[in-house]
Amino acid sequence: MSGETLEQVEIKIAFLERANNELSDVVARQQKEIEALRAELRSLASRLDDAQRDEPGYTAEEERPPHY
Repeated sequence: MSGETLEQVEIKIAFLERANNELSDVVARQQKEIEALRAELRSLASRLDDAQRDEPGYTAEEERPPHY
């Protein structure tokens, strides 16, 4: 292997290491965002469940007929 070929390989390795680190940072940031979104979704689902539980249910007798 010549010195020039070795240098090209080293440059490619350095580029790949930098790209790998950048991708790792992106994945870590996305994981944090996913966890935050999941927590928000759980909170919203809980609020929706609470709102539906607090809402009075109507029976067939309490419903207005369609002609009203």
